[in-house]
Amino acid sequence: MIYIIFFIVSFSLTYFIKIFYIKKALVAKVNERSSHTTLTPHGGGIAVAIVWFSGIFYLNYTNEIPLKLFYALMMGVIISIVSFFDDIYDLSPKIRLITQMVVAISGLSVLGGLNSLSFGILEISNLFLTNIFAFLLIVWYINLFNFLDGINGYAGSEALFLSLAGLILFGGSHFIVLAVAVLGFLYWNWNKAKIFMGDVGSTFLGYNIAIFTIYYGNQEATNLWIWIVLFGVFWFDATLTLIRRKFNGEKLSQAHKKHAYQRLTQSGWSHYKVTNYSIIINLILFLLVYFISNIFVVFLITIMLLYSIVKYIDKKKEFK
Repeated sequence: MIYIIFFIVSFSLTYFIKIFYIKKALVAKVNERSSHTTLTPHGGGIAVAIVWFSGIFYLNYTNEIPLKLFYALMMGVIISIVSFFDDIYDLSPKIRLITQMVVAISGLSVLGGLNSLSFGILEISNLFLTNIFAFLLIVWYINLFNFLDGINGYAGSEALFLSLAGLILFGGSHFIVLAVAVLGFLYWNWNKAKIFMGDVGSTFLGYNIAIFTIYYGNQEATNLWIWIVLFGVFWFDATLTLIRRKFNGEKLSQAHKKHAYQRLTQSGWSHYKVTNYSIIINLILFLLVYFISNIFVVFLITIMLLYSIVKYIDKKKEFK
């Protein structure tokens, strides 16, 4: 029953935020990085954040979430608040980065860091190296989730997929809370979006995924790679695009529309079609993780699959 209430609150809050933002003319600007062409209110992620943090607070009260995980996830409040003001006032990149670094260090400290990194035949147990990796992973996940929140339903469906995948593979009421919180917003953000998530939603979702990756990775080394595979559609696109832009000699801080999903929409695909195909790819990644026990074989298959998809997109819309 409580999860139905969480869904209704998310659904209703998103609607009222949409109405309020329209009245106040708080709409997403159409610029060179935009994949939308009409003025649309943003900040719907506020509803997701409110329901999410209220939900895990409730789970902590009822002892349904591990204490260490609860406190680590609650650190996301900081980045949500700063991102809320960033959506309205367009804060400087320095303030955003400092906030991300503080949150990353805080979350890692609560979790006790990342214990080890296993690469199959090689395992790294040096805590300095593993925690540098974990720190960079958190900061990168926060940013890349924000980068890839650009078309209708794309970021929301990714968050919903990861919630359900986490629930099936690892269990935990926190995944149900996240799923219903996102689902209430996603209704308004699906095909022909009436509101966007904004940084207030995308940044804390990226942070959550990083925390899940590290927390479950500490329970079992292969779990870290399971989460990396499940999140493959997003991090592979963002990382490969960053590398290719660097080789092109581009200024990395400059706005662009070169991510795979953006180039697909430029080639003529609708937002709806791109999002639906991303869901299909996610389901394939889940099936790989679920049915193949060797996670490193799964990881290699994932890389080959995602790279072949990018090459297909290159043929539809050249990367230049």
